[in-house]
Amino acid sequence: MALLLAYSLRGAFYLLLLLHCVSVINAQLLNPHFYARTCPKVEAIVRTTMAKVVANKPRMAASILRLHFHDCFVNGCDASVLLDDTPNFKGEKTAFPNQKSLKGFKVMDEIKWNVESICKARVSCSDILALAARDAVVLSGGPTWKVPLGRRDARTASYDAANVNLPPATADIETLISYFTSKNLTARDMTALSGAHTIGMARCSQIGPHIHYEPNNINAQATCPTSSGADEWVPLDVGSPTRFDNNFYKNIIARQGLLHSDQELLSIGPQVAWVRLYAKSNLAFGRDFVNAMIKMSNISPLTGTNGAIRRHCRFVN
Repeated sequence: MALLLAYSLRGAFYLLLLLHCVSVINAQLLNPHFYARTCPKVEAIVRTTMAKVVANKPRMAASILRLHFHDCFVNGCDASVLLDDTPNFKGEKTAFPNQKSLKGFKVMDEIKWNVESICKARVSCSDILALAARDAVVLSGGPTWKVPLGRRDARTASYDAANVNLPPATADIETLISYFTSKNLTARDMTALSGAHTIGMARCSQIGPHIHYEPNNINAQATCPTSSGADEWVPLDVGSPTRFDNNFYKNIIARQGLLHSDQELLSIGPQVAWVRLYAKSNLAFGRDFVNAMIKMSNISPLTGTNGAIRRHCRFVN
């Protein structure tokens, strides 16, 4: 029995190792110049559309950035988060971490329409989302980077995986680190990616219990009522809610983190040093955020003949 268990555990280990190697190989196939011949204008199309959207509604920058994160953390960066439910599968949009929370789907529809009008069936929704997330940061005053491209789109989505793989706003630091480690992201990556909360909004239903009832004296500058079911929205960064900068980390040090998971970054652990560094240096934050975003966008991409190029981001071809 013990021998069988040993072989079983060994088999499971080698399977995980194989899956990790496949993911790494797929990520290496991505290239910023992937569409140089097939759709050379794709980045300009995405950037122009995003510029118009963000100029009209600045909070959409945070929504698109969050869409990319929620896509990559559930079965990889494959645009599965954009799929509507079908008779064959229940998708990710209505999973608990996403329900009444994720926004930007119409923006993705618009960008995809614009891309398809120039480059029919050539550019994946997952690549468009990765580009749009980069542009969301840049348009908010943050750093830029070359986005590795060549992803293909999933043909299905998983409600259950979305419920399991996305870190909740109530998570403690050990839980947060474990979520990111499972995606081959370090505590440093986690701390830098958390800085995405320098833009965007949170619902009072998420932060009400944190700022009103926790024993730590959180001096959050929020106007949330004490009801945990409130639907009011408040900025995650109380100082510069539409500006991509390091003010988020200054808030954390001042005990003004609006999400429990954000304030947990100041708990004992390797991430504290990065919080303090980023609070002092916007340059260091920008550098590490870019590196972490590139790593995150390389989580288990579909490449080659895997997946598809969906003609509409909400539906399978």
